[in-house]
Amino acid sequence: MLLPYLNKDLMEAGCDEAGRGCLAGAVYAAAVILPPDFLCEELNDSKQLSEKQRDALRPIIEKEALAWAVGIVSPEEIDKINILNASFLAMHRALDQLPVRPQHLLIDGNRFKKYREIPHTTIIKGDGKYLAIAAASVLAKTHRDEYMLHLHEEFPLYDWNKNKGYPTKKHRDSIREFGTTPYHRMSFTLLPEDRQLSLEF
Repeated sequence: MLLPYLNKDLMEAGCDEAGRGCLAGAVYAAAVILPPDFLCEELNDSKQLSEKQRDALRPIIEKEALAWAVGIVSPEEIDKINILNASFLAMHRALDQLPVRPQHLLIDGNRFKKYREIPHTTIIKGDGKYLAIAAASVLAKTHRDEYMLHLHEEFPLYDWNKNKGYPTKKHRDSIREFGTTPYHRMSFTLLPEDRQLSLEF
């Protein structure tokens, strides 16, 4: 059973990101403030849920949350500032959009760049420990997956509808055969042999 809060008397926002380890596409992050009496036994770390389960949970979270938002950092920005800073920036952008100002932040992971004057707590594997982080993980993952499906329509050769941009064998084989797209993260090692190819557009 996931915990409803860390600090009972504070309005907490859970934050998590999706797409950090991908070779292509933006990194997404979500910030979620849940009501103190929020109950959902099905909610868990998005990586422990099936796609069907995540898709079913998303509207529940978006409807019942006191506030939620999604932040996005593009592949070009990732290449400029690196993926760690991009993950922090995506969380900051999500927090910027919250219509309610949280009093404390629960961050999945062990590092975070301070957001304004709001105190935060980093929690390793927090998406499997706290409801608000788990909810953020589901929103970040489902919104990013939806985005990758749109990119797949534009570039179907890379199987992004299945791998969502992660470095699967099929994805890397397609990079090797067809080159890169404008959505690939050129600062990443796209191929084990580090051959960076580019298509003309």
